[in-house]
Amino acid sequence: MEHYTMNLNLKVWKQKNAASKGKFETFEVKDISSEMSFLEMFDVLNERLINEGKEPVAFDHDCREGICGMCSMYINGRPHGPWHGTTTCQLHMRAFKDGDTIVVEPWRANAFPVIKDLMVDRTAFDRIIQAGGYISVNTGNAVDGNAIPIEKEHADKSFAAAACIGCGACVAACKNSSAMLFVSAKVSHLALLPQGDPERKTRVLNMVTQMDKEGFGACTNTGACEAVCPKEISIANIARLNGEYTMAALSADNSHD
Repeated sequence: MEHYTMNLNLKVWKQKNAASKGKFETFEVKDISSEMSFLEMFDVLNERLINEGKEPVAFDHDCREGICGMCSMYINGRPHGPWHGTTTCQLHMRAFKDGDTIVVEPWRANAFPVIKDLMVDRTAFDRIIQAGGYISVNTGNAVDGNAIPIEKEHADKSFAAAACIGCGACVAACKNSSAMLFVSAKVSHLALLPQGDPERKTRVLNMVTQMDKEGFGACTNTGACEAVCPKEISIANIARLNGEYTMAALSADNSHD
């Protein structure tokens, strides 16, 4: 693959904190390698800003391997940028051309308040997990992997749902800022496994209740979430969540009779 360098104009959202009013600021970056990742390009910009005695652009990152979900940012109006099924840290600069203007901004959702610049507070997802994203286990030695038979189809679907990294791109893409794809992935992951049975009914009720409490909107059914998910989580999980919720709600109603 041909390697080349480029000069770019960046329009980056700068905001001191959640209470402050933010604005776009323009930066020029020069001699950017086509093989750099998008975050490495920001490293170059920030190093220059620091050397000039200016404040660097704050952005979230950790693993830089497409696993942690922290590198969350809108790039030219699309969560994680133009490449399908790719996190921001795995987006390479060959996706852009010399002289391009790239607009970079944080997630836009009431449930994800801006911390600073391109960083948002995604702890709402943590609280949803704490509400029900766990299973009962016996203490002691680990159970043998083959001790509990699981249908391959269920195992595969559970594994696919478990691939969710909680980045929030689904929320950012949804016009209602819905977290249904995230919550449905976490519910499906455990609902499809026998280990998830003890909390099956309380899990979905508690997680959906917490989701609503955090201020996420209702599902739009447009599929924008699936389209931008870097792990390509299927919206079939949302249908499964709705079924799990209905069964749990009916069961709860009957137990009160």
